[in-house]
Amino acid sequence: APPVFQGVVAHDTPRTQFGWILTNGFTRPTPDFNAKESKHEVKPGEFYSIAGTRQVGDTLWVMIGLGEWIEDRIIGRVIPTSVAPKGVENGRWIDINLEEQSLSVYDNSKMVFATLVSTGTKPFYTQPGLFKIYKKKDTETMSGDFSGDKSGYYYLEDVPWTMYFDKLRALHGAYWHARFGYDASHGCVNLSLGDSHWLYDWAKVGDYVYVYDPSGQTPTDPKFYTDGGA
Repeated sequence: APPVFQGVVAHDTPRTQFGWILTNGFTRPTPDFNAKESKHEVKPGEFYSIAGTRQVGDTLWVMIGLGEWIEDRIIGRVIPTSVAPKGVENGRWIDINLEEQSLSVYDNSKMVFATLVSTGTKPFYTQPGLFKIYKKKDTETMSGDFSGDKSGYYYLEDVPWTMYFDKLRALHGAYWHARFGYDASHGCVNLSLGDSHWLYDWAKVGDYVYVYDPSGQTPTDPKFYTDGGA
């Protein structure tokens, strides 16, 4: 069975970024590859508050403690915001950062939950934009083929806590993998089972879903996108 991953409940919007380690690594005393690695090994699933970030060349470094720096690539970050996306006027939305593969939930413009997710992998991206949840289903059967020759056919029964927001793209639980923090879907937003249950209980039909990519790497032209899938 995939290892268990669980997000965190928040009682207010944190003042700093935070995140979960995605892969093993060692901290360095300064944000520099020439700096000797320390004996502090960070491991997948560990949770850290982030004291700061620094861009050095092509690498973004993340400070997780005094004199402890790691590369951004080994941590999935949640970047809190106090400003609702344009078009959201009720202070209630689900915020999906494609670059960080993270999801945060806001109610009354305050963060109430955050976690790591898996969104669409190239070329089956999750479409950036502002959407609304239009259907909720406790369980769903999902099937499809994106290869053209049936080699990519999939059939998934009892997909839990499914909420459609962009054609066939949905937020839902994923019991077949645990690659949260990495893109891994055909366009849907995959969450751990516990996280998807929490989100399903919180969300209502009509709630906003805001999807964006700070890196600018995800196509934004609607003509690029098909109906999507799991």
